[in-house]
Amino acid sequence: MLKIGLTGGIGSGKSTISRMLKERNIPVIDADSVSREVIKNNLEIPKEIKLNFGSEFFDENNNLKRQEFGNYIFKNKTERKKYENIIMPYIIKEIFRSMGVCENLGESICVLDAPTLIENGVHKYMDINILVWLPKNIQIERVKERDKMNEINVLDRINSQMSLEEKKQYADFIIDNSGNIENTIKQLDKIFDSINIMRDCR
Repeated sequence: MLKIGLTGGIGSGKSTISRMLKERNIPVIDADSVSREVIKNNLEIPKEIKLNFGSEFFDENNNLKRQEFGNYIFKNKTERKKYENIIMPYIIKEIFRSMGVCENLGESICVLDAPTLIENGVHKYMDINILVWLPKNIQIERVKERDKMNEINVLDRINSQMSLEEKKQYADFIIDNSGNIENTIKQLDKIFDSINIMRDCR
């Protein structure tokens, strides 16, 4: 099975690409969804978060207030790293379990959609890595509009991740998502034409 990493930055349009892939019946593992599931299914994680960051980041139903908590950890690299050390081992374990399920089902391709694919070194375990890229000024405006955030909080999130320019050096393919949807589809089609040729030659 060909393992493909899909990454980008907040607001780069990764979710749009994932949706396109699902419409083509390509299985996609969403690392953000995995993150929510492991928090819900592993009681020790909320306990660790409360112990390290306080219980004020949970609502009355014991659900993590994701945006409020994000605003906090994205302002401080040390706090963000502390959180990642708690949750990433669970996420990575579940990602590879899910990939194993896809392989056992006979899938020829499986895509991992992960915003910190490169930062956490998971890209090394992929056969191919695709970066969804766009200029920073467009990225800022899209996140402000989508998430109704002020520019300070948007920049905290963008700057907490490796820059899209730096991520380029780890990518096998780059999708420039700064244009219209038709242009993005053309790029995706071209990339998967190449990937299918590579797969057939394996």
